[in-house]
Amino acid sequence: MTENTWQQIIIENENATKRLEQLVNKLTDRELSRPMAAGWTVSSVLAHLAFWDIRAATLINKWKQSGVEYSSLDTDVINEVTRVIFNGLSPRVAANITIENARILDRLIRDLDPEFIEKIKTDGRNVRLERFIHREEHMDEIEKVLKD
Repeated sequence: MTENTWQQIIIENENATKRLEQLVNKLTDRELSRPMAAGWTVSSVLAHLAFWDIRAATLINKWKQSGVEYSSLDTDVINEVTRVIFNGLSPRVAANITIENARILDRLIRDLDPEFIEKIKTDGRNVRLERFIHREEHMDEIEKVLKD
């Protein structure tokens, strides 16, 4: 990966986090509680983002100590299980956890060295460092639901 490409990913991640923060800061608790598809709410979708950012940060920190290795998962099962838990969280707490952990992961990713990044891409494989893709997807869904 070229330095320019990597710098662009860092910028995109941080821009998505800024957008996330702006979105969350303008939402009322009622809007955070608004239902979304498949039994989710706005705040539980935000908590979902936090979960996947926390997972990425946890694995990166673990790999810094013990080396990068594949971490298996069943995404559909994880999302179903966590949806139940996330729907029970206070909407504002879920929103704040999401912003806090996006910032933490952005800083962690920004400080990775190129060799470590390549190890994640080849050996870690299911940890996507381009966090903005997931964040943007769900923010678009949230904004659509709030317009309807």
